[in-house]
Amino acid sequence: MQQRRGRPRLLQALIDAFSLPDLRRRILFTLGILVIFRFVAHIPLPGVDPASLRDMFDQNQLLGMLDLFSGGAMRNFSIVAMGVYPYITASIIMQLMTPVVPRLQALAREGEAGRNKINMYTHWLMVPLAALQGYGQIVWLTRGAAIVEIDTLTTVTMVISLSAGTVFLVWLGELITERGIGNGVSLIIFAGIVAGLPEMVGQGFIAREQFVGLTGFIILALATIVVIVIFTEAHRRIPVHYSRSVFRGRRMYRQSGSTHIPLRVNTAGMIPLIFAGAMVILPATIASYFTGGVASFFQAWDNHWSYWMVFFLLTVGFAFFYTMIMFEQMQLADTLQKQGGFVPGVRPGPATFSYLSGVMTRITWGGALFLGMIAIMPFVARHITGVQVVALSSTAMLIMVGVALDTMKQLESQLLMRRYEGFLK
Repeated sequence: MQQRRGRPRLLQALIDAFSLPDLRRRILFTLGILVIFRFVAHIPLPGVDPASLRDMFDQNQLLGMLDLFSGGAMRNFSIVAMGVYPYITASIIMQLMTPVVPRLQALAREGEAGRNKINMYTHWLMVPLAALQGYGQIVWLTRGAAIVEIDTLTTVTMVISLSAGTVFLVWLGELITERGIGNGVSLIIFAGIVAGLPEMVGQGFIAREQFVGLTGFIILALATIVVIVIFTEAHRRIPVHYSRSVFRGRRMYRQSGSTHIPLRVNTAGMIPLIFAGAMVILPATIASYFTGGVASFFQAWDNHWSYWMVFFLLTVGFAFFYTMIMFEQMQLADTLQKQGGFVPGVRPGPATFSYLSGVMTRITWGGALFLGMIAIMPFVARHITGVQVVALSSTAMLIMVGVALDTMKQLESQLLMRRYEGFLK
């Protein structure tokens, strides 16, 4: 379908999508599930002191990071206060264990059936992790006087409710993946982050006396989004040739073709930021149980330059670590050899693996330094603009841009399958 004159490509694509009954049904189904998620996020558990809970969030960054993945539900301590964070943790653990455990390695090579079984193991692991995290949050909030003293039965009930809330959100996310548009779990996180934007905008209006700083803050945020889009889409194309023999009657014919392998500059995505964030917050978390000068320093460590330097270095290190693990699981060299493919000028087998590994290491430097700069962007934004009341969450921005791009691509593919013009080149 030709684009109508005067209409942006994105707007025209959305109009085309809503003109198709099945695609319109998918979009409305996705929006309906997200509305259910936001409704459930406002159902609180009993026995919580809102004022004390708000003070704890203002003084502890770990709670803020967990609130990011819960979509703001943890600030209300609702039944979905943990969000999909236990599922993300279980997924990361399974990804790290797959290259180490022979049984998981065998399942990973079995194609779709093996991936489904690994996904089932991930769901099983999610339940005890959710129960453990739920109990830890209850104990933590009780010590901070955000929850009144409760008995054993009430504690068990709250743990079961929190665990069930996580399972419910993951189920909603999988419904979106199956019947809607986009990756469901990612969209759940995305919806939670977007739901917190009005509060951030309101904080900006409160600080309207810092007009120059807020203007610089907005410009810096937009520039960060542009850089995130560039590095999220950046990849190195490795040319690959295929050659195979085909017998027709008594004669053998050779067929050949060429394609490329897109190696992403930022293969690790947002995972290094999550790992590094958890590590730098750990000292302040431990220090919160003690008193004294050292405890006071670590509790206010996020305002010191050394905190952000450690955050930067950990992010770069985890980016290399996680990328190499993901590259090992891809098994590109073995797959190419089995399919009769080869990289021009490189011998198949170990030589191809060494070549691809070297290329991946070099381009990962760009992705790792990019993630490191994104990690310290809140520190840079605060010191350049002087705005303290509005927080620029780099992890949230990375999630939002990544999910938006992925959803747009899936919508484009749905349109292209129906011979409609997409909006991405």
